[in-house]
Amino acid sequence: MKSFILAFGFLFIFYAGYSQKPLAIPHTLEGSTFNLHLRNGSIQFLSGNATATIGINGNLLGPTILLNKGDSVQFSVFNDLDEPTTMHWHGLHVPAKSDGSPHNVIEAHTVWSPRIKVLDQAGTYWYHPHLHGKTAEQVTKGAAGIIIIRDPEESALILPRDYGLDDFPVVIQSRAFDSGNQFVTITAEDHTILINGTIDPSLEVPAQVVRLRVLNGSTNRVYNLGFQGNHPFFQIGSDGGLLETPVNLTRLMLAPGERAELLVNLTGLKDQSIDFYSFGSELPNGIYGAANPGSMGMGTIAGYSSNILNGKNFRLIHLIVKAQTQQPVTTIPANLINLRKPELSQSSVTRTLTLSASGMGMGSLSGPFLINGQSFSMDRVDFSAKMGATEIWQISNQTAIAHPFHVHGLQFYILDIGGNQPAKSLQGRKDVVLVPAMQTVRLLMRFDDFFDPQTPYMFHCHMLSHEDDGMMGQYLVTGTATGIDNITSGDSQEVNIYPNPFKETLTIEFPRIGSDSAMIDLLTSTGQLYLHKIMTTSPYTIDTSTLIPGLYFARITCGDKVLTMKVIR
Repeated sequence: MKSFILAFGFLFIFYAGYSQKPLAIPHTLEGSTFNLHLRNGSIQFLSGNATATIGINGNLLGPTILLNKGDSVQFSVFNDLDEPTTMHWHGLHVPAKSDGSPHNVIEAHTVWSPRIKVLDQAGTYWYHPHLHGKTAEQVTKGAAGIIIIRDPEESALILPRDYGLDDFPVVIQSRAFDSGNQFVTITAEDHTILINGTIDPSLEVPAQVVRLRVLNGSTNRVYNLGFQGNHPFFQIGSDGGLLETPVNLTRLMLAPGERAELLVNLTGLKDQSIDFYSFGSELPNGIYGAANPGSMGMGTIAGYSSNILNGKNFRLIHLIVKAQTQQPVTTIPANLINLRKPELSQSSVTRTLTLSASGMGMGSLSGPFLINGQSFSMDRVDFSAKMGATEIWQISNQTAIAHPFHVHGLQFYILDIGGNQPAKSLQGRKDVVLVPAMQTVRLLMRFDDFFDPQTPYMFHCHMLSHEDDGMMGQYLVTGTATGIDNITSGDSQEVNIYPNPFKETLTIEFPRIGSDSAMIDLLTSTGQLYLHKIMTTSPYTIDTSTLIPGLYFARITCGDKVLTMKVIR
């Protein structure tokens, strides 16, 4: 009880200058085509000057995008800004050329139109700019949004899924303002909390089981989530979708970039209220948000000790419990889904990635930070992975602060943290893992479906200030696994390639060719691009007289159809 008295005393001071407002709920977009406009805007957060923002189809944040697994969707991202940007589909398994990385730049006042097939499981994902050196600034100003994917497995469960009624997006961001009420990007004075862009929000919820889809969209801050009075809740999902069974919790630590789907049972609490908190006083040192951001008392960050959020408990949302909906969910399911994890015995490569600090050594908490002793370069590919391969990545943190490590292009599983089995809340599909200071985390991952010898995927710290400062690398997925003849998102009978084996020419028949052209890539057995052609008519014949004898891969891409087949000269 004493801890709650202290917490509420702190909150009285912190929120004295604000009046509580209803939590903003982003509107939704669904269908097969999505038009997203990044544009400048402004919001009146504080008295005095309005704050300049970047929004997506509005002044701040973006709409919640609803997708169904298996659908083919067309995005058109209009950059209405006066500077370049990108749009990264964080957590989605898409081709590297559609990932929205720093290699997929959208110049000012142009449009980028990737078409993707939704391959991911039901879950909560997000989208945000990823322009190298500008990610923190553009995301801090408000360019981000939630993606919700649905699939038959999730739909068969009795879960809250009425968006805005019993199923709520919760985007948590800490922000700093200068004397003119403008956002400050790189600073440790992030002492204002925004939830869906709202300061100190309240939310009316029904007296039943409600679902909170929580995203830590902060630049650096880690949150320790829980409810007033240690009211229990259940985690049912992590970054890449549902867990196998609900996990009963009173606390959940969430690092930048991570997502968690939570169920809280409010049955019987009608006309009462309960607060959703971050219990920062319980965070161990060595984490941004704890009393000391450095482990073992090492290091400091300018302005950190004076930030009233650090090492403190503070309210995120004031929940006001109202009457039940017409069809309330009142129970927590016992089981969720069966996860299909890669086999550890099939891992063929173990990679070691070492996180270190430059300049002042491992006690430096403000960086610049390095991966394998190097700062990011757009022109350097750090390594290549083989498509179809299973790998172990060993992330060794030799710095005094924890780093949230994010991998693009796939979901991984955590094998161990500091040699110990991960907590049940961390045993699902993940794309971000918080690597504790002076510890090692091992990840298991498989490279499926997409390979590209030219466009890399990224891996990086998801503390955006660290990422922009060079704590990032990139990898290619090349070649194909032995024994895989066809990798396709369409029907292999739609294409005919002959003769095979071939000699002087190779002919491709693809009846779908009409108003749409197709791209034809011929790659060597190691995944290197030999030639690239645009196919506008069918059949289409390629001169192969200069190829040396051997195994090649013909990849045909047309809209949402992708087919890769072995061919031999």
